[in-house]
Amino acid sequence: MFQLARPLFLTCETPLHAGSGDSLGIVDLPIQRERHTSFPKIEASSLKGALREAFEEKVGKTQKNDIIKAFGPEENGDEHAGALGFTDARLLLFPVKSMKGVFAWIICPKVLRQFSEALKLSVEIEINGIISASDNQAVPLSDETNLAFGKHIVLEEYTFNKAIKVDLKIGSKSLADWLADNLFVSGSFWHEKAKKDILLLSDNDFKDFVNLSTEVITRIKIDNETGTVQSGALFTEEYLPAECVLYSLVLASPEFLNSADIKVKIENSDKTKRHEKADPIMKFFIDGLPPVVQLGGNATLGKGLLRTKIVLPYKNPENNG
Repeated sequence: MFQLARPLFLTCETPLHAGSGDSLGIVDLPIQRERHTSFPKIEASSLKGALREAFEEKVGKTQKNDIIKAFGPEENGDEHAGALGFTDARLLLFPVKSMKGVFAWIICPKVLRQFSEALKLSVEIEINGIISASDNQAVPLSDETNLAFGKHIVLEEYTFNKAIKVDLKIGSKSLADWLADNLFVSGSFWHEKAKKDILLLSDNDFKDFVNLSTEVITRIKIDNETGTVQSGALFTEEYLPAECVLYSLVLASPEFLNSADIKVKIENSDKTKRHEKADPIMKFFIDGLPPVVQLGGNATLGKGLLRTKIVLPYKNPENNG
């Protein structure tokens, strides 16, 4: 049973192709999506595999046993389970081309409500305020947005009515400030942009953008003998664009025993190799988490680089706790 949960942010430094296999649609290699919403996601199995590989490259030689306890054995998987679990990585912020300000990050009420529930379950904070947006309306999370032309905001080829800023908070901070502080280095360009250029759209408008504004790239294969395109080797791939932000919950349980550990425990109850709490497992993950991991296809083309950031429990400065 999982005892601890922490939100993990994943920001796309380069376009990401977490593939779902072949498709009967117009895109040959589409990305993974939620079945009921069609919002992009990353399967938990894909995320866990990428993180395990990153840990093995960083600390594998010195902490191999800790990796096995946390992620499970690579061979003989029936010996014991890993003590770490992961939820599917859900989309939080999606970048969309803007006529002013280059691009905006968009979000919608459904995504915000899911994110608030994840924060409440894991670090015991939630989003406070009325989460609402109408179709054809863009609601800035900040009064200082750089995206507006008077009363309008133009995203891709669509014009939205600029609504009054929505007052959403996490703790004592505005939602925009909280996201900026937890995603980016304070004072950086990205930190300042996140504070000003996040827009709340309706669920319907958000769904249109995340289905129609991903990157679709056409690729070919060159025949080495002729130097021309090989017949039948033309295909298309779908990517989540750079600057997308996703989140997952990292779940930790006490480490599981293998058969040898169980035998020791039965023979002598004073000797057990098992930690009864999940804290050492979560600490191992937080301390060892690489700042950048690679996930998905086309790693040799520089695709799928993700910047990681773990969210720690909220501390109220008034209580010094």
